[in-house]
Amino acid sequence: MTYTFEPVGVIRSPYREKFGIPRQPSLVDAARLTLELLPPYNHPDCVRGLEAFSHVWIQFVFHQTMARGWQPLVRPPRLGGNAKVGVFASRATHRPNPIGLSLVELLAVETDDGARLRLAGADLLDGTPVLDVKPYIPFVEARPEARGGFVDGPPPQLDVHWSDAALGQLAALSDPPAGLAALIEQVLAQDPRPAYQDDPARIYGVVLHQYNIRFNIHAGRAEILEIQTLAQN
Repeated sequence: MTYTFEPVGVIRSPYREKFGIPRQPSLVDAARLTLELLPPYNHPDCVRGLEAFSHVWIQFVFHQTMARGWQPLVRPPRLGGNAKVGVFASRATHRPNPIGLSLVELLAVETDDGARLRLAGADLLDGTPVLDVKPYIPFVEARPEARGGFVDGPPPQLDVHWSDAALGQLAALSDPPAGLAALIEQVLAQDPRPAYQDDPARIYGVVLHQYNIRFNIHAGRAEILEIQTLAQN
């Protein structure tokens, strides 16, 4: 038996590529995203009463990685990229059914022209198809006594430093998105590199909004080297 689903909406996000997206929701609370509901699900009646909730569950499709299929064993970054666990003991993107689930903060519900949800802290790529939205109910879904297995606790944080050149470029940006500096710092503090990469001489780039943020990492510190403005499509 097979099932067919259609998206109810699409995500608009500062994360324009997979590299740099936090590995779990809420780790980068400076990220501001929008869920644009699609017809006929963008009728104001579909979100009536949702503004009373502070957080929502977003069920979505790993649309950019689904073509690669899945494997029964995966290498979680928290285990250094070497040890393997079963796919169902992980949150890997390569799954038998390429769907994900994220708990995110709901900032606002807008119904002036269709329906949009303003979200904070989501770990979702720009253009992500959304299958469903459900309100988070704390008294049945919060379990502070639960065990977290090999991810029991937040990841370590890097110190983040701005070069003089990057600070000057940040100050010179014309109409940058609100909270851009905080977003950059929080994304880099998570150390977006693959677990097996530790080359202090290597310069990386992560795309946030329309900017390529160039940085390197050495001795537990990320240094922001340059902000490049990318051409708009």
